[in-house]
Amino acid sequence: MLQDPVDFEWSYWIEWGRERILWLLAGHLLVSQVSRLLVEKYKPWCLMIYGMTACWLLLGIKGFAVILLHATISFAVAQFQLSLLSWLCSLILLSTLRIPAVEDAKRKWYDTENEYYLLLFTVSVRCLFCTSFSLEYCWHRPAEKSSHSFLWMLAYVFYYPMFHNGPLMNFDEFSKQMRRQEAFSFKTNLSILIVGIIRIFFWWCLAELMIHLMYIHALYSSALPLETASYWALGGLALAQVLFFYVKYLVLYGVPALLLRMDGLKPPTLPPCVSLMHSFTKMWRLWMFFFLIHMLLICRRYIYVPMGGSQSSVLGMLFSTALTFAFVSYWHGGESYLWYWGALNWLGVIVENGVKRILSISLIQDLI
Repeated sequence: MLQDPVDFEWSYWIEWGRERILWLLAGHLLVSQVSRLLVEKYKPWCLMIYGMTACWLLLGIKGFAVILLHATISFAVAQFQLSLLSWLCSLILLSTLRIPAVEDAKRKWYDTENEYYLLLFTVSVRCLFCTSFSLEYCWHRPAEKSSHSFLWMLAYVFYYPMFHNGPLMNFDEFSKQMRRQEAFSFKTNLSILIVGIIRIFFWWCLAELMIHLMYIHALYSSALPLETASYWALGGLALAQVLFFYVKYLVLYGVPALLLRMDGLKPPTLPPCVSLMHSFTKMWRLWMFFFLIHMLLICRRYIYVPMGGSQSSVLGMLFSTALTFAFVSYWHGGESYLWYWGALNWLGVIVENGVKRILSISLIQDLI
């Protein structure tokens, strides 16, 4: 049966998963469980070595060198313990991904465009990990710096389940949970694995059914069906697309989340289904960056809250929210449509918060 080919992200990651990534994740699972059973104390370093090896095998020596260079530069800049300098370094490293000459040089490293895109996606996500480590390093007292060594940074950056596409766990959470030593239970881990595989397989089957039967994205890519459709049909298409997006990420993030649990870590909680949302602000607080869920932790912890967030004045909240959306738009590529997307979503959040403040006035409440 023919399938809808328009959703690039689903087709891309499913193809890579079948070819190599699932096998490498299975290798990570084996190394993790053996190290937990035999050498729990050295588990972070076993997983670090495995992640570096998997990176080398998949991206080649040059791709591995790029990621290692980014981590080294970020660590060196973090030694100055200036948050602004660390942010500037992160933005500069991110901007190098969009320099045409650099893009052309990297394309020549690989035989296919898909291999180049894998490097691009991986380095983009690694930039977020390097940013998290650098800022946590800047915020900690000198006595705590021993737990923020370069070796721990490499263990964090090359942790394979979150390597290519997230989700993101900030460095402090990662190191704290990775240091925690728990009694290994083969029976418990096996039950977690079996239940997790069944759930992911169910969501994968549902996503494949939607791709093969509904053709949501193909309809959106053609103007004629949209122009002739009724408003009810357009609303149904919009809802179907959002629901497919949700199911897709239950699969794409469900696999690494399962491996995190097998490693004794607690993965970031996946937000509830968007159909249950009625508040625009709540959607962006819980769901926001489920588009890439790792963005949620970066933006909330490292941009929105440090800049004042909801605890600051009205202008401060407007500014911190605008910075958050600006970073998301830039990280995704910085094209003009992304800036429009960010501006419109920023306006949506501001309007809802503005109406809430007006409705909280006692006179308005009495009138209601």
